[in-house]
Amino acid sequence: MQNKLPYNIWKLLIPFIIGLAVYLLPKPEVLDIKAWKLLAIFIGTISGIILKPLPIPVIALLGLHCCTVTKTLDLAKESLQGFSSTIVWLVVFVFFIARGFIKTKLGYRIAYSFVALLGKYTLGLGYGITLTELILGPAIPSNAARAGGIIYPIVKSISETLGSRPEDGTSRKLGSFLTIVAFQGNLIVSAIFLTGMAANPMAQGIAAKQGVFFSWMDWFIAASVPGLFSLILIPLILYIIYPPQLKVLPQAVSIAKKNLKDMGPMTTQEITMVCVFLTMVGIWIFGEQYNIPSVTAGLFGVCILLVTGILTWQDILNEHEAWSTVIWLSILVMMSGYLEKFGLISWFSSSISHLFVNTNPLMTMFGLAIIYFYSHYFFASNTAHVGAMYGAFLSVAIAAGAPPLVSALILGFFSSLFSSITHYSTGSAPLYFGMGYIEVSEWWFYGFIVSLVNIAIWLGIGYLWWSFLGIV
Repeated sequence: MQNKLPYNIWKLLIPFIIGLAVYLLPKPEVLDIKAWKLLAIFIGTISGIILKPLPIPVIALLGLHCCTVTKTLDLAKESLQGFSSTIVWLVVFVFFIARGFIKTKLGYRIAYSFVALLGKYTLGLGYGITLTELILGPAIPSNAARAGGIIYPIVKSISETLGSRPEDGTSRKLGSFLTIVAFQGNLIVSAIFLTGMAANPMAQGIAAKQGVFFSWMDWFIAASVPGLFSLILIPLILYIIYPPQLKVLPQAVSIAKKNLKDMGPMTTQEITMVCVFLTMVGIWIFGEQYNIPSVTAGLFGVCILLVTGILTWQDILNEHEAWSTVIWLSILVMMSGYLEKFGLISWFSSSISHLFVNTNPLMTMFGLAIIYFYSHYFFASNTAHVGAMYGAFLSVAIAAGAPPLVSALILGFFSSLFSSITHYSTGSAPLYFGMGYIEVSEWWFYGFIVSLVNIAIWLGIGYLWWSFLGIV
């Protein structure tokens, strides 16, 4: 009997070959060998995650092992730092809170109410989700908090209520479409409001240090028109290129109303869940003023649900997707952080600036914005990306003669929109990806298409709007 390696083993070799090929490329003299090795390991790990010869957490653990065995990072002091990331734990806490919505049936009550209002057409549900994001955007300065605490359980409940579940092969029936629309809407709303995403005020502060000042209203006015176009067009385009199998739901409204009637009045557990949820939202809205981080609100919510018995410790242990997310997201957050710390991001930013010497200022501004956008493949955090590259790219644009205010705003808007491209890009990405409705290859492919549409809208329609405002 002839022994043959299974196909997935051969498939597993491809990421190692890609990583080795990167490592064998000529290393820039200004970079330390550790930076170059980590880049090779990071790209190899991402390649493995895309090809998926093994589950994503296993690929991430292999990447972690490579960091250690090649002595690129010290296991105790460096490699495990990602597991202390507040981004990771906020995502995990939100998984648990969403379980509370489902277990108490509050999520289903919200879902049925949603369907009763907008459930005749699937596209209408998609727009309803983006509208909800738009209403919440100015008040909750965390895209992960908005997604996980509010939209995620609604999307999950609606999908399951209407018979769309990843485990039984019915993802494309409804859940896949609602998931991707919810995620992309989350990012567009984050770009529209200065308070829509935690890194936006950070960009405002960096711009101010370079003499470029703008207010909350300046940001909103500049983002309003291209943002509105994105909120209208992106769900429609996704509906066309990534359509749900259920497009018309003729009986959905009557079924939803009947189920709401059958559920009767809210139970004590549902009321408790509402109180916990509203308290968390209050912390998310006002916590920044008192230096209370978003992750604290998530931890508070989980603890209260455990103490009140809404969740049990077994419920926590059974959230397998949450614990898988802890592993792969922690490792990617760690890698992207050390890519910056080892100077690779600074080298990349400096190298890019030389490409735009003696170039038309407008072309420089647009070119820098696009490079800034797609460099997010190397980041697992908006805040880390803004901190590493926003100031450098803005200074290059201003030095080239580009309009300072518009340059600062474009880079600021893209600091949210660039998260569309990967499943680890920002706090809300692993939440929606963790639902299991969308494969990695689909996430990256359709995310790239959305990125092209957003770039066209914000640099095209946006530029015309900014010209009308007189700020170009």
